[in-house]
Amino acid sequence: MLVQVALSMFAIGLLLGFVGAGGSGFIISILTVGFGYSIHTVLGTALLAMLLSSLSGAVSHYRQGNMRLGIGVVAGAGGAAGAWWSSGLAVDIPGRTLGMLTASMLILSGAALWLRLRFGARRVAAAAEEPAAAAKRETLRSRLGALGIGLATGTMSGLFGIGSTPFIQLGLIAVLGLSARLAAGTTMAIIVPIALGGGLGYYRTGHLDPWLLAAVAPSIMLGSYLGAKLTGRVPVRLLQGAVVAVPIAGGLILLIG
Repeated sequence: MLVQVALSMFAIGLLLGFVGAGGSGFIISILTVGFGYSIHTVLGTALLAMLLSSLSGAVSHYRQGNMRLGIGVVAGAGGAAGAWWSSGLAVDIPGRTLGMLTASMLILSGAALWLRLRFGARRVAAAAEEPAAAAKRETLRSRLGALGIGLATGTMSGLFGIGSTPFIQLGLIAVLGLSARLAAGTTMAIIVPIALGGGLGYYRTGHLDPWLLAAVAPSIMLGSYLGAKLTGRVPVRLLQGAVVAVPIAGGLILLIG
């Protein structure tokens, strides 16, 4: 069965790298519903696998100029702290309840991200009209905003075992005014420390399957790296549609399963 898992994760990695997503929630839905693993077993495994896939995807996005590295570092530090703190709480939540909560959050985040992508162009255009002096005054505010985004999404990630990709992208677009392309690449950089903090948190509680990790991580990493190369070669509308569709699809799989 591990061979089938590896092949499936490679295909998913292509999709996640393309949309700039770490995709832990999507991976969890496939491994629990499609392959029958316990959700608590999958949580820590998926986060650590997401660490490797996001690192690979982040390198590719950085080389293509699809990233705001400074924002990623600040938000990632807050995210790692939040994920480490909250990861211990998930072990006390029943598996079915945790799956339902994760599914609901994935669907809600996809809908919220669609709204922001639909109506966020005006805010980005307005920000572009600000004078240079105003832009400099926004520097500290941007860093505080990035830290807040990291803390909130990292806590969410540690609690539900997901990368919170849609929420991160929503925050980057809505709060910091990044374009969809920059949000996709910067999100990958933020997910790396979040996945590390959450993965280590789950490791300390014993929720890790080494063999499953060995099947998932290399396949996701390779697929994500190759998929990220397509981000800059597709229309923005297609990228936005894919960003919205991924979390909703993952949530529906968990609900139906």
